[in-house]
Amino acid sequence: MLDNRGNLFAYLKGAVLNGMPMAKTRILMAVFLSLLLAACDSSQQSGDGGVASITQSVGDSGRWYRTSQVKAGGRIYAQHCTECHGQEGEGAPNWRKPEPDGKYPPPPLNGTGHAWHHPMQLLTKVIKEGSPPDQGKMPPWGDKLNDEEIISIIAWFQSYWPDQIYDAWLRRERQEQAREAQRG
Repeated sequence: MLDNRGNLFAYLKGAVLNGMPMAKTRILMAVFLSLLLAACDSSQQSGDGGVASITQSVGDSGRWYRTSQVKAGGRIYAQHCTECHGQEGEGAPNWRKPEPDGKYPPPPLNGTGHAWHHPMQLLTKVIKEGSPPDQGKMPPWGDKLNDEEIISIIAWFQSYWPDQIYDAWLRRERQEQAREAQRG
């Protein structure tokens, strides 16, 4: 179906010039375009807001996210997250010590806490669903924020992470994605 260089368009052009019926050519083109569009839109079809392939794309920031996501995430974070996690994601001062009710205060998100230990899937889940009831007080945000806004918030706080912390997170993230791919 492809020419010796793997060029579908050259193949179809040659097929038309050599007498392939136009109906068959149109069918092949429709199939090709459908496959091309499906491939271009795979992040939208995954149902995860593009999280599944997030570590495979490099934005203009040199990391998985784009600068525009960081800016948007900063605005959203300022509106919804600073009250608990602080202006620059610094978290509560004693975030490692449980409060009298046994729950932990909000942790830092700026790379000085443990957020970098968590894969993207868990970061988005905690933002959407809130913290587990026996661990923290974070409310669920899934009914107020869409996937794109949540991803932008993560981009914003990850932009504070030093390269060493980000690289450690990225290695863990890739390992997690490899495990998920093996599970099916």
